[in-house]
This record gives sequence, C-alpha cells and structure tokens, in this order.
Amino acid sequence: MSENTSGRVALLIQYLGTKFHGWQRQPAHRTVQAEIEDAIASILQQSVILHGAGRTDAGVHAAAQVAHFDQASPIPPQRWATVLNGILAKDILIRGSAPVASTWHARFSAQWRRYRYTIYTAKQPNLFVAPLVWHYYQANLDEKLIDQALQPLIGKHELTAFHRAGSSRPHSWVDIHAAQCSRQGDLVSLEIQAQGFLYGMVRLLVGMLVEVGTGQRSLTNFREIWEEQQREAVKYAAPPQGLCLLRVGYREFPFPASLWFDTQPSFVFSDTHLSY
Repeated sequence: MSENTSGRVALLIQYLGTKFHGWQRQPAHRTVQAEIEDAIASILQQSVILHGAGRTDAGVHAAAQVAHFDQASPIPPQRWATVLNGILAKDILIRGSAPVASTWHARFSAQWRRYRYTIYTAKQPNLFVAPLVWHYYQANLDEKLIDQALQPLIGKHELTAFHRAGSSRPHSWVDIHAAQCSRQGDLVSLEIQAQGFLYGMVRLLVGMLVEVGTGQRSLTNFREIWEEQQREAVKYAAPPQGLCLLRVGYREFPFPASLWFDTQPSFVFSDTHLSY
C-alpha cells in the first residue's frame, strides 16, 4: 500500500449495538459514529468526520466495522486504537488502527460486506447469548430449507420485496456474492455477502426465511415473492439483536486477518447429555 501522506487513519471497530440508535450520527440519540467522532475531536481539539463502511440500524452489532478519518497530529496512526480505547465506552472497541492512502475510502473502496444473522432455537432462553440472537422457539426450524431458499438469490437481482421504506437509494438491485444457512446445535446462522445491501434488507429477508424454515411458506412461494417484487407480501422484519456486520472486504486492507476475518464468536451448544 502506498505511503500515507494525508494523515488518513483507518479504524477497525467492534460494537454491541444494544444501546445504540445505529451507526449514523443523529440528533438526541446515542450512535456509534457520534461517540467515536466526539472522542477523536476531544483529542484533536477540532471536529472530525468519521466515514464508515456501512450504516447499521438501531440494535444491530458489528464484529469488524471499518471507518476512516483525516487528522494532522503527532499521534501515529497505529496508536489511535489504544488512545481511543482508553476513553470510549465499553460497548465500543477499536481492534486496530493503521495509516491508509488519501485515495482509500472506508465506504467507496469496499468491495463487499458480509452480515450474519443468528437464531437461537432452544425452548429455554439463555442469558449468555440473548443479546446477540433472535430467540425463536415457536416451531422447529429447518436450516436446510432456508439454505435452499437462499441459493437462487446469489447473483444480481432486483430485490424490491426486501427494500424497507425510507431509503434514499434510487433502485433495488443487489449483487449477492454468497449466501448460506447452517446449524450448530441450537444456533442457526445465516450469512449473506454482497457488494452492498438495501435499507432493512437482511432483517426483512430473515423474517420471511423463518416462515420457509418452519414450513409456513413454500420455497416456490418465497421465490415468487422476490422475483415478482411483491413488497406488500413481506410484512415482518426479524429483530435487530440477531444481526451483526461480520466483516468488510477490500482489495487493499491494512489489517491482518486475525483482527477482522471472523471475530464474532460462534457459540456451540451440544446435544450431548452429560451424566454425573
């Protein structure tokens, strides 16, 4: 990567979205962008703009969000993670900071984003995973059916059916690179990777895929809904706490894979019964 001459610093960020009103700064609401911008400004004694790779909604988490800001100070780019972690709230963690070229942009240089949605299917709730999952126990969930429903979505499609109202995006085309659903014990995980996502897309999609996984909706009907752009048929969004921005991909990225590749833990609940 070319030498940093602009003072542009990239940040690799984790946050628990539970107590945030999303990523983007908003008046009278606690947001991730605002807290980090204010922390940087308190150090530099001047306002800054933090550009993120994506905007997560209220209650949604991030395992490896990426952002950048420009600065002119004696603080080396690699030191910003330590400096910020000393003053930020405990539900935000800067996993790394690094210099990047003036042409590198957290949002516009990104080639893809990957989200994971986690569903906990055991009958009894579990306090240790509750903040990060949708506890869905009302019916058996067939992860193989959900995976079958996901596969035809791979490719470039117009997904108006999963485009929430209120978006400024002028179209609903999405290029999905990968999609899968798998189970580990009582946890069902859906992962979707795309160049970009529509406003509210993943939660609307998961809400309908659960209907497929429980047999309430056929694979054929599900496909008809998104192919025919039947937005009125999509009525329910999955709750936010199960959704996590897992990682963001770049052609040039200053961080090692150990810091960003898969940093949301995958809990495993075994079906094995222990004897005492």
